[in-house]
Amino acid sequence: MSVWKGPVHPETRKEALATRDEAMTKALIGMAAALLAAGAASGQPGAAEPPPQKVVNVTVYGTDPCPKSTEGVVVVCGRRSDNERYRIPKELRRREQQPSETSWAARTRGLEEASRPSMPGSCSPVGSWGQTGCFQQMLRQWSAARAQARTDAASHP
Repeated sequence: MSVWKGPVHPETRKEALATRDEAMTKALIGMAAALLAAGAASGQPGAAEPPPQKVVNVTVYGTDPCPKSTEGVVVVCGRRSDNERYRIPKELRRREQQPSETSWAARTRGLEEASRPSMPGSCSPVGSWGQTGCFQQMLRQWSAARAQARTDAASHP
């Protein structure tokens, strides 16, 4: 009889690993069989069953009737008032402009406006030529107000 002082004798270790591998294989086979049996018992859709139904969303206005559902098609109706029939939906009417949609020219214009108080022609007592820009400032404000009025008139019919 040999005396082994390590944690596990090499021969015992091989036997333990072989036993563990057999047990793991049996457990995996058992789980696979259980999953297959559960799938078959739950009635998973197979080739013999019809495809899932189609869902159609429809918006109807005023007292218009909602279309009838047909076989295989489910119709979901949303109702709006009759005066909204020919208008762009409220969700799409006014959209905030994203920074990625702003042109470089508009970004540059914004930077120029931010630094304008310290530039010549600024209509301010601070900076060089500050007194000469008051008329230019009035014209810029008038032009911006007129452009905004045109934009508002075009976006609201």
